[in-house]
Amino acid sequence: MRPVCPFVKAARPSEPSKKESSADTATISPKCPLGYDSQTFKLGPLSCMICHALLFDSAKCVPCSHSFCKACISRFKDCPLCGADIEKIEADINLQNLVDRFIEGHARIKRSHNAEDKQDSTPESNSNDDNNNSKRVIYEDVSLERGAFLVQQAMRAFRAQNIESAKSRLSLCAEDIRGQLETMGNTSELCSQLGAVLGMLGDCSRATGDAGSAVSYFEESVEFLSKLPRNDQEITHTLSISLNKIGDLKYYDGDLKAARSYYFQSLNVRRDAVKDDPNVPSQILDLAVSFAKVADVDRNLGDEDVAIDEFQEGIKLLESLTLKSEDTGLEQRRLSVLEFLKSQIVEKQT
Repeated sequence: MRPVCPFVKAARPSEPSKKESSADTATISPKCPLGYDSQTFKLGPLSCMICHALLFDSAKCVPCSHSFCKACISRFKDCPLCGADIEKIEADINLQNLVDRFIEGHARIKRSHNAEDKQDSTPESNSNDDNNNSKRVIYEDVSLERGAFLVQQAMRAFRAQNIESAKSRLSLCAEDIRGQLETMGNTSELCSQLGAVLGMLGDCSRATGDAGSAVSYFEESVEFLSKLPRNDQEITHTLSISLNKIGDLKYYDGDLKAARSYYFQSLNVRRDAVKDDPNVPSQILDLAVSFAKVADVDRNLGDEDVAIDEFQEGIKLLESLTLKSEDTGLEQRRLSVLEFLKSQIVEKQT
């Protein structure tokens, strides 16, 4: 399933009502003057040229003075920009302070302008504007894009293995959302956003080997996502993923009973999703994977007959699944999971 960013539906308390965007109102789409946008990819003057995210813990190379994230440049002996030998790395405090101020102020601009409010207009210009006085121009609150902007920066940093940078951006995003929750209550949009961000923070903790923090983040993600209606495919998918990730951590920690509990909760979420909408191939694939996870734990717990039944249930789902010719990615995944499930049956028989 292609994930959908939950922030595209966000609204802040100060956002103009959608009803205002009518014939008598013109709306100017928000744009960051430095090019940092949540919708398009563009490197700006405050970007690290290695991870392509905003600079975090900025450090400059000596003697060339090019700046990067400390975690990124620490992997190099030569400057990636100019090729100069790096004699040492120094903290670039002034640059980092600038980045931090930019993040704090990013997307915090909101202005509205009425033609009749022009204080320095001439009578002639006012006369020319008579026909436009009823048309109010609203410069949208760019902070609507702040969440998606921060998540975008975090994902870039995470892919480049700059985990601390990713955690910093996600933590700020979570703080923003919690503030909105206090003001607006537990709306579906906000709970969905916070659930997604907490899941990403869990991934960061897991990447650094901090299993305890990862479980805490995933559990909080589950708590918020569980408050939402299950008629949204993306919410259902994210909830089941968070439950499985807790199960994985418990599994690797040797707590098989706890792992099975979380895997089984995820299986039930996915089973209900398929029951509500049986024509979504990705959800059927997810359900088969859940059967595989639960069966694997049952086998390790000594419940072999139960495990075989669960493996076979997953096989039936995948063998009955018909995909369109263009769904090549899903077909590859279907065949891979099917091969694994069948190998588990054969393994027992031999």
